[in-house]
Amino acid sequence: MTHSNFSMSFLVNKSPEKVFDTVLDVRRWWTGLYDETIEGRSDILNESFTFRAGGGAHYSKHKLIEAIPHAKVTWETTDAALSFVQRKTEWTGTKMSFTISKKDNKTQLTFTHEGLVPEMECYDSCSGAWSQYLREKLMTVLSKD
Repeated sequence: MTHSNFSMSFLVNKSPEKVFDTVLDVRRWWTGLYDETIEGRSDILNESFTFRAGGGAHYSKHKLIEAIPHAKVTWETTDAALSFVQRKTEWTGTKMSFTISKKDNKTQLTFTHEGLVPEMECYDSCSGAWSQYLREKLMTVLSKD
């Protein structure tokens, strides 16, 4: 039996251009909840950045593999070390994409973590953390800009 990838969608009162630029600037929204640090570039195609949280307990490295202006951003996780699960590298090879589209007079943002499925040991913790980062951080940043 296969399950769906973790995914969430939001409607925002911002232009697709603004949403795209904000998503690419991970330091603005993928920090501030769990003692996170980000190093590297998240906004240049084929460049990589690292994310560390919880004093380094969670580490992941991501490469920007797709950047369609005002429409889509995709990072591939090229390395991971999750301290809170048995299989530390569960995220390695997964992809995180943000699809941006106009819907009526708003912009729809859909986040999908391809490969983050309920069969993974980290699914509950990771999907919960994504929900927090997306709702409490990314949406807050977008609402203030």
